[in-house]
Amino acid sequence: EVQLVESGGGLVRPGGSLRLSCAATGFDFSEYAMSWVRQAPGKGLEWVSHITYDRGITSAIDSVRGRFTISRDNAKKTLFLQMNNLSPGDTAVYFCAKLSTSGPWGYLEVWGQGTLVTVSP
Repeated sequence: EVQLVESGGGLVRPGGSLRLSCAATGFDFSEYAMSWVRQAPGKGLEWVSHITYDRGITSAIDSVRGRFTISRDNAKKTLFLQMNNLSPGDTAVYFCAKLSTSGPWGYLEVWGQGTLVTVSP
């Protein structure tokens, strides 16, 4: 069974940092591109960042570029999102998702259950 399990969320003050992890099982992690997507309270889904299977290409939305860094450890089948200088606008449930291809293009075909990040004084 293909499964993604996120961890690392929590409550942090503005300006703080968190590192999210996403453990993958049930498929050959090293062959697929991965993404992080978030959903703020009462809002829709927002794609955050993306990394190809070989870490060759990464991308992110403007609002997090320079603050968030996506990475992956294919040997450990784990995806990461390092989030620095967090602001209240980053408060959301963060999901990792598996793409249907090695990247950079494809659709998000498997999602984790999400991990809540709350940024508050």
